[in-house]
Amino acid sequence: MYDASCDFCRIGRGEQSAEVVAEGANWVAFFPLNPATPGHTLIVPSSHVEDFWSGDHDLVADLAQAALDVGRAIGAALHPDGMNLITSAGATAEQTVFHLHLHVVPRWKADGFGHIWPVGERYEVEDLGDAAALIRHAFSHHEQGDHE
Repeated sequence: MYDASCDFCRIGRGEQSAEVVAEGANWVAFFPLNPATPGHTLIVPSSHVEDFWSGDHDLVADLAQAALDVGRAIGAALHPDGMNLITSAGATAEQTVFHLHLHVVPRWKADGFGHIWPVGERYEVEDLGDAAALIRHAFSHHEQGDHE
């Protein structure tokens, strides 16, 4: 699938310029316009998929392998103190470009990136209610072929 109005589709097809650092048969890795840190890289599929959870197994497996390989290259080239792999799905999760993309973000102790987890009060176990049981149930249906 291709969306001519999507910048990431155009980059994935080579129709729009970007600072490409790596490519595979079904994906491209490039620097975002406003990187969080030096070496911050986006990995996007060449085809239009809205988010990680909408991807099929083969595509997601290809992207995971790409993230591993690109992340190792970033580590070897830049020697960061750590690294984040981030993807978002939906506006509430801060997704701003609705084309699946993985952020590989090299991190240094004083990089100014900030926390990726909420600070302050968190949910208590009793606040989670039946979440575990509901997830187990949904997963068992998924495993039985009630998906895709």
